[in-house]
Amino acid sequence: MSASECEEFSRKLAYHSAPTLLGIKCASLISLASSRFEIGFHIMKFNEKAFVKGLKTRILCECKSRSLMLVYNEKMLEKRLCEKEAADLLKQCGYPENASTEENLEFLARRIKKTDDFPHEIGVFLDYPLEDVRGFIENKGENFKLCGFWKVYGCEEKAERTFSNYRKCRNFLCRKLNEGVDIYTALKIS
Repeated sequence: MSASECEEFSRKLAYHSAPTLLGIKCASLISLASSRFEIGFHIMKFNEKAFVKGLKTRILCECKSRSLMLVYNEKMLEKRLCEKEAADLLKQCGYPENASTEENLEFLARRIKKTDDFPHEIGVFLDYPLEDVRGFIENKGENFKLCGFWKVYGCEEKAERTFSNYRKCRNFLCRKLNEGVDIYTALKIS
């Protein structure tokens, strides 16, 4: 494994999942070019080191050229999926009742792989406000009030504050990497 590949993977991880890595968001999604990374190696390495912080990665879907990777905080995601309103929305989308986090992730992965229409309930997993997830589904991605890290159908002010916090996380982590700090050191993972 080349040092440059490891560095590039770390940069992608930091840029696309900083709020999750720093503990303010339960999950983030990253699309990776399969030809650029030895994805299995990076997932194994990350999961071995980051489990102490409750962080995990997993592939949700792979095609010839890309892999869709979920980075998540297991406890935060479990709490989110157990919220009544979130569980109700997932149930409406066909998810089994009282499923474990792992079972819900498996169901999501199957939905991504076998549907022509992307399962937009993924916003529940990605910690988007439920009114925005519902709004996106009902409006088919149109008629939103604001677009940032997601399309906003509810409270714009709250979304702007969250977007600002996400950008601060991204800037902090990317700055650390630019200073030559290893991602695991930046996350205080030995």
